[in-house]
Amino acid sequence: MKSEQRTGSRPLHEGRTALVTGGASGIGAAIARDLAAQGARVTIADRDENGARTLADEIGGNLWAVDLSDGDSLASHPLEVDILVNNAGVQHVSPIHEFDPQMFRRMLALMVEAPFLLIRSALPYMYSNGFGRIINVSSIHGLRASANKAAYVAAKHALEGLSKTTALEGGLYGVTSNCVNPAYVRTPLVERQIADQARVHGVAESDVITKVMLVESAIDRLIEPHEVAALVSFLAGKDAAMITGASYTMDGGWSAR
Repeated sequence: MKSEQRTGSRPLHEGRTALVTGGASGIGAAIARDLAAQGARVTIADRDENGARTLADEIGGNLWAVDLSDGDSLASHPLEVDILVNNAGVQHVSPIHEFDPQMFRRMLALMVEAPFLLIRSALPYMYSNGFGRIINVSSIHGLRASANKAAYVAAKHALEGLSKTTALEGGLYGVTSNCVNPAYVRTPLVERQIADQARVHGVAESDVITKVMLVESAIDRLIEPHEVAALVSFLAGKDAAMITGASYTMDGGWSAR
């Protein structure tokens, strides 16, 4: 369900500025559109410059073409935003004994170091204004493990700890930090791993969604990006001021087992 604006009321995020990483497609694009529709001025950070520019033009936002795995380019980049959504991520499916160490390091740089550096850069501005919303798009794999995803599971577990520490430090300054934990979402990231999932699990590609991705879910479908965006938008609003250090599962019942 998409977040809705009350009739006759001001947009939920009117006057706010937001940064969404990995915002050119998938979950990030849905979040960017939702925040913009609710009045925020959104900057899309993505290495896909063309995709980010197209979306920024669509929503009247800004573009930041950046390789988020390059920590040096982030450490000295001050951020003046009210809402920070750490969403960028990649996936690689392989057993540990075959996992490429370079890929492991790259994934942790993108999904742990980059959020740390962006949070570090954003907090002074948020502290000075007495308001900040940091939403980290984690995963059910931030709470549960799956075989053949060592780097992704490790990164998302680390992101959970970073988010909680941020919540403890930011609480006195009006800054909240939370994680959103979806299971499999209908995005290019999920579609790109179907072949690898079929290979490591020994099933046909046509069976991966039902026999691998949804096997733990009580609800027999993929999550839609706009459903994640609606939760992120709520957590970015005023009514979520007392929600911090939390992890919100959107996993169709996976973690209920």
